[in-house]
Amino acid sequence: MLRSKVFRRSVRYSLVYWLIRSMIGLSGLLPRKAWLRLCGSLGSLAWYFAHETRALTLRHLAMAFPEKSPREIKHLGKNTFKMLGKNGGDIMRSSSVKDLGELQKFLVTEGLENYETAHAKGNGVIFLTCHLGAFDLQITNMAMRGLNPNIIGTPLKDKRLNELLWNYRNLHGAIPIARGKETFRMIKVLKSGGSVALLIDQDTKVKTVFVDFFGMPAATPAGATVLALKTGASVVPTYIYMGKDELQHMHILPEIPMTRTGDEEHDIRTNTQILTGFIEGKIREYPDQWVWMHERWKTKPE
Repeated sequence: MLRSKVFRRSVRYSLVYWLIRSMIGLSGLLPRKAWLRLCGSLGSLAWYFAHETRALTLRHLAMAFPEKSPREIKHLGKNTFKMLGKNGGDIMRSSSVKDLGELQKFLVTEGLENYETAHAKGNGVIFLTCHLGAFDLQITNMAMRGLNPNIIGTPLKDKRLNELLWNYRNLHGAIPIARGKETFRMIKVLKSGGSVALLIDQDTKVKTVFVDFFGMPAATPAGATVLALKTGASVVPTYIYMGKDELQHMHILPEIPMTRTGDEEHDIRTNTQILTGFIEGKIREYPDQWVWMHERWKTKPE
């Protein structure tokens, strides 16, 4: 039974790996608009075949938006799959982008001065972001601007897929770091005035605190808060979404000041709630571009 399960998982990972490799190759052969239409169609097609993922998406949308009717939830869910295809398509296509000028043809950056103000303080910058839109494009954008961000992420279970992701993030100067294993390295980077990018909108196996997320307690990574409190680094929120013009829009917002009372537990929880509130606000603005299939409320408070 176990051997059969391992075999099926191996076959599934192989299919995903070769599909992604094939699509990366195909992405550079088509004009961007045609490529996005294709990827959006594939996302819409997945809605009908990915039964378990569809069910999770609908359940989580209904939990987050109890005021919406079942028909509205279904419509939002279908759009989520379509936008996931389009944003994923832009991430794959960006692997062939050679310079910042080429990237700026489809990605608009606003608020770069907010990073510069925070960076000028000399204590390092923590980019706070989330799994909204083509979120990995933010790393490409930062790297091409010479910011050399250290990106913290959970290693994928399949070695080939993980290598594919790591190579993509390394392509233009970003530095991938495995989540939970490089705390000292992150502190060193920030102490030297460098930058770290953290995503705190998923339930992962790291130090977490329970804070409110869409009106429900959610186990939330506390790393961004802990690092900011320990190092004095500036927490600069960022997010990206695909607009109606089908361009990617990345926003870099002013630093979020940390609350410091001297009570460590209180400060970690309070600040993590503030950061999570920012993320929730952006997801509410672009609800069809977040990863609703993720089991965000899986871990329950004791």
